[in-house]
Order: sequence, then structure tokens, then C-alpha cells
Amino acid sequence: MYLRSLIKISSNFKYGLLAVITTLVVFTGAVWFPNIKLIGQIFTTESISFVDTLVFLWSLYGSVATNFTGISLTYTILISLLFGVQVMLLTHYVSRVRVKNNDNIKIGKIGATSLGGLIAGTFGIGCAACGTFILTSTLTLFGATGVLAYLPFGGEEFGFLGVALLLYANYLILEKINEPLVCKV
Repeated sequence: MYLRSLIKISSNFKYGLLAVITTLVVFTGAVWFPNIKLIGQIFTTESISFVDTLVFLWSLYGSVATNFTGISLTYTILISLLFGVQVMLLTHYVSRVRVKNNDNIKIGKIGATSLGGLIAGTFGIGCAACGTFILTSTLTLFGATGVLAYLPFGGEEFGFLGVALLLYANYLILEKINEPLVCKV
């Protein structure tokens, strides 16, 4: 039932396109974020042409092979896909309820779970050499970088948590979509 709803919604061009664009934006952010200082330098250098800048940005996708372990690449792709699906489902649900009920929509639990999944997944993004990029930087501020050594997967648990939260958020929104738009008796 849920898979049938997911396929039906994603076959609608505007919702499918929204999911693809969101997925690409999230994945691009995950790939580019570890290189944010370098990207900033490229954009502020006047001697580099616009075409060379675009070629450089495209070449950063090649860093996936060296900057990510197999596990971190897998959950980064899953997080990107699941977040794209979440945005698509949430947009569909909100537009459906607004058209039928024409009133305010409460998406607190679903929205919070989705946001929590994206944040947890973002903390898990990292490279093969230095581990989780954002989490290590954050813990360094508090002098607690050694905490990652006590985690069994060195911080990749946050990526797993992100996937789990996004799966749960997608389940919740699919459950809402499949409910009839009338009050339960």
C-alpha cells in the first residue's frame, strides 16, 4: 500500500522533479562541504574564468572515491535519496490537505523527524582519512574529539541514525497520506 502510494506520487512530474532536485542538492552539499574553504578561494580569485570554476566544481564529484568510505558513501546517498523523497511526500501531503480542508496543517512530528534525520546524517558525513568532518570540527570546539574513538564506528553512527530517522519520517508521512481525509469515528 505504501509503495503503491510512493510510486503514484513520484510518477507525477512536478513531485518527481522536486525529489530529484532535492536529492541532488543534498548530495552536492555533502560532497562540496568538506571543500568549502577551497570553493570559497576559487570564487574569490579573479584570474579563474567562470567555465574553469564550473569544471572545478564538477571535478569535486570525483572526490567521492577518495573522501568517502564505502559505508559513508552508501549512507550519504541514502540520506540524499530519503530526504528528496521526504520533501516530495511532505509537499504532496500539504497540498492535498490544503485543497481538501483549506485549513492549517500540523506537520510537527513528521517535520521534526525529517529535520532530525537530515541533521544526524550531516553529522555523519566525512572522509576516509579524517572521519566525520562536521562532528570532528564541532567536538574540537569543546575539546572532546576523543569521544569519537569510543564509538564503535568512529562517528558513522550518526549517518546510520540519519538514515533510520528519515526512513521513519517517510513511513509517518506515507501513513498520513494513506489515511482518509475525514475524522475517525
